[in-house]
Amino acid sequence: MTNKIVVQTTCGSEADARRIARHLVELRLAACVAITPGLISTYHWKGAIEEDQECGLVIKTRRDLFASLATELRKVHPYEVPELIATPIVDGFAAYLEWMDSELQPPIELP
Repeated sequence: MTNKIVVQTTCGSEADARRIARHLVELRLAACVAITPGLISTYHWKGAIEEDQECGLVIKTRRDLFASLATELRKVHPYEVPELIATPIVDGFAAYLEWMDSELQPPIELP
């Protein structure tokens, strides 16, 4: 098991996705953010079934940075309740995982 995670979120436009991605990378809370435009999301919201076109964001980071990343994401995300789901990276190409560390903030000690 690594200390790396993938965080997923969505937003309503490519412009918002690019703005969020750039913000997280500039703060070194994300080593990389992959944006996938053209997703269709179907969900319940305020008593109705909604269907919207969205952009997906796949954010590569470390577990110790999740709280800071979540705080920043909520500051800049246009949704009232943004998706924010973290999945552990069990294993990966060592050189890529090392690159991630080189691009992220120094580790934060977790309690």
